[in-house]
Amino acid sequence: MAAAVGSVATLAVEPGEDAFRKLFRFYRQSRPGTTDLEGVIDFSVSHAARGTGPGALKVVKSQLNLCSVSDHDALRAGLQPVSKWQAHGLQGYPGFIFISNPFLPGYQWHWVKQCLKLYSRKPNVCNLDKHMTKEETQDLWEQSKEFLRCKEVNKRRPRSLLEKLRWVTLGYHYNWDSKRYSADHYTPFPSDLAFLSEQVAAACGFQGFQAEAGILNYYRLDSTLGIHVDRSELDHSRPLLSFSFGQSAIFLLGGLKRDEAPTPMFMHSGDIMVMSGFSRLLNHAVPRVLPSPEGESLPGCLWTPPPADLPRDSVVEPCSGEDWQVCASYLKTARVNMTVRQVLAVGQDFPLEPMEENKRNITTEGSCHLDEDNSQVKRARLNPDC
Repeated sequence: MAAAVGSVATLAVEPGEDAFRKLFRFYRQSRPGTTDLEGVIDFSVSHAARGTGPGALKVVKSQLNLCSVSDHDALRAGLQPVSKWQAHGLQGYPGFIFISNPFLPGYQWHWVKQCLKLYSRKPNVCNLDKHMTKEETQDLWEQSKEFLRCKEVNKRRPRSLLEKLRWVTLGYHYNWDSKRYSADHYTPFPSDLAFLSEQVAAACGFQGFQAEAGILNYYRLDSTLGIHVDRSELDHSRPLLSFSFGQSAIFLLGGLKRDEAPTPMFMHSGDIMVMSGFSRLLNHAVPRVLPSPEGESLPGCLWTPPPADLPRDSVVEPCSGEDWQVCASYLKTARVNMTVRQVLAVGQDFPLEPMEENKRNITTEGSCHLDEDNSQVKRARLNPDC
């Protein structure tokens, strides 16, 4: 078994072998606190502290557009001034930017609460819809909050609906079966998340980014996200933004093909990844969510509450102590990830759907047939257990 190898450096890969899958299995079975994780890049520590492994040597400083986001707009989204962000890239991965937790103290609380309390509500779509009625999944927060408040008192209680949640889609709702977005499957995208995404995209050089679709993934400690490429969006020139909250995880960024060994890195609470250009269509995965070394506890950056007085035009809302008690109980053994995408280029429309089978016998001289886009997304769902 891969985990018994002891060090990723000893994992030999034969020509043509699925190197990504081999590393995925290794890190899925990895043991925190051992040499298993010594090759994983940690962007949150200084360059000197990263060591001299192959991954550490790939890290380069990324230049941000300091003039594209005012300090006030950054504050409105709960972010530090862009001049204080720590942004890095990786040699061999043009278009990849890793921003180490640029959130102001306490402001992550808002985004966690939104993922659990607001974004999970109808009319947004979630994995539970397949097994339950809309009435049953109308408000997962209200049905789960008392269960989560009593979580530490009653360890044997049944899992709440929030704990069974695996994914939620926003805006243009991703169809997991057809691997497509469509114009007729849309609900308004959250304005606060759109504003946050626009500021991050602008700081990375993508002014005019439009947040049109979101996929929220809810990870338990035993959850993984399989190897995949995000290519269903019709405009690949715009970046994919990823926001991480809660327990840390290992992220693998590979190449265009699975025989290219991926680069492993930690994602901590508050970290943001931006994938654009060449890196926009690379294989990637999450093989492991890491339990807190202190047992069931929150990362230190989540201990501080937000300030009592928020800017008048802030998109961030206050988070009550009662609400945070529920969020904290959930996050002690979980991680939430928000990915935001622009689906269409400016002025672009969705392609016409193929004609229904019963209409295909109707032919007209000179008519043309629009070929269906056959691009596929190898996106694996989070391991369901509900």
